[in-house]
Amino acid sequence: MRENRQDTRSHILSVGRGLTARWGYSGVGLSELLKEAGVPKGSFYHYFPSKEAYGCALLTEFVTEYRDKLSATLAHPTLDARSRFLAYFAEWHRKQISAVPEDRCLVVRLSAEVADLSADMSTILQSGVNEIIAALADTLRQGIAEGSIAALDNPEAMAELIYHQWLGASLVASISHEDAPFKAAMRATQALIPPP
Repeated sequence: MRENRQDTRSHILSVGRGLTARWGYSGVGLSELLKEAGVPKGSFYHYFPSKEAYGCALLTEFVTEYRDKLSATLAHPTLDARSRFLAYFAEWHRKQISAVPEDRCLVVRLSAEVADLSADMSTILQSGVNEIIAALADTLRQGIAEGSIAALDNPEAMAELIYHQWLGASLVASISHEDAPFKAAMRATQALIPPP
């Protein structure tokens, strides 16, 4: 019984992830989500006491999945730290221009929208962002230590700067429908973390 319950909950979140990636959190009504998932309203409230609780679960699942993928990228066994760092942002570029909305980052998609809707959802997103920046800073420190990245005064501040730069590039790219902002962000990132 518990497995069936988990499957239904996961199914709702999976369908919701796809709809949210396309239309945003506010753009997806509960009736649309339930229809698409094939789940009755009573079942939804069995798993999620409110739409906000559902939104928190959606973001928590995304952040956990993203953290696992990030770890795999930044811990690639055959690349030096600078190459791993740049590979992370090359993958960001690839996913953000994907024709499949579900490939794109929900942090980018929902940041501005969620900030005005829910303190709890904002907290989940901020926690996820903090983890990403910390992992990027660790990679910069590894690169400095191994000699693939020139010395940096403050790896944490540099990781934060570069991450914010890519968030901005994503927003501009979504407005322009071009990937030039990502190419510019990559050139800037390469310049900011030069080899020794």
